[in-house]
Amino acid sequence: MSDLSHGAAWMDGRILPISEASIGVTDWGVTHSDIAYDVVPVWGGAFFRLEDYLERFLASVASQRMDILMDAGEVQGALHEMVAASGLKGAYVSMVAARGRNPVPGSRDPRDCQNHFYAWCVPYVHIVKPDAADRGTTVWIAKSVRRIPQDSVNPRVKNYHWGDFTSGLFEAKDKGFETTMLLDHEGNVTEGPGFNVFAVFGDRVVTSEHGVLHGITRRTVLEMATARGLTVETRPLPLDELQEADEVFLSSSGGGVIPVVQVDERRFSNGAPGPVARALRQTYFEWLEEPRFRSPIRYD
Repeated sequence: MSDLSHGAAWMDGRILPISEASIGVTDWGVTHSDIAYDVVPVWGGAFFRLEDYLERFLASVASQRMDILMDAGEVQGALHEMVAASGLKGAYVSMVAARGRNPVPGSRDPRDCQNHFYAWCVPYVHIVKPDAADRGTTVWIAKSVRRIPQDSVNPRVKNYHWGDFTSGLFEAKDKGFETTMLLDHEGNVTEGPGFNVFAVFGDRVVTSEHGVLHGITRRTVLEMATARGLTVETRPLPLDELQEADEVFLSSSGGGVIPVVQVDERRFSNGAPGPVARALRQTYFEWLEEPRFRSPIRYD
């Protein structure tokens, strides 16, 4: 088998180097961004919370009215087989359901499309480099664009509609910030490209309930916060309120808990990660090692 250490893909029952993986140019996954997907991390040779990620992925597939002709056990088997073949002990693993090609000439009926599943993995991805995350990252509030309304594109279905995020990222990079955060049309904080947002007020942790992906890492953070005796609030979070927080941090499958030291011109915790974010970041990496959350991979 070809070298898979730089990444592998599972497509139609075959495992191949990620550089050789492709889908057709007329697939609605390409032409319409008509895709549901999820990303599960592999850490130290085991999937983290794989059953939770699978449950959310299959719920997204169902809500998009797709049928990938695979059940949870078959998807899980494909992911295990692919990562084992790659040899990657730390990986970013994507499972994807695409609408597929419409074989009926001229048809715009999504029911005609041939839905399909594929997966791919690459070495573990940190959305913010670990040393930058340890120092605390910077976030720009996008001014030229708002988050796609949740009654237009369901944010609880992880999807490829990144036009708003991409515009925000250009703004952030032009301003010298690491990443971007988007507001809804009422001025509430939603999310950023690949992460949820949290604000800390004393012993309270607040995160948005609407307009966001209900991420598995988000769930993990809420569980960790509760275990530490913090009060958790999931509700609308106005930008003005966020800017008055003691601390701000992000959560992502690509790096866990990521402290924020600056949002626009507002600096938090004297420009250093706050104590709650630091503690939750450490706890997240401890939980990655806990057997109750791990699905070990059997490598050849």
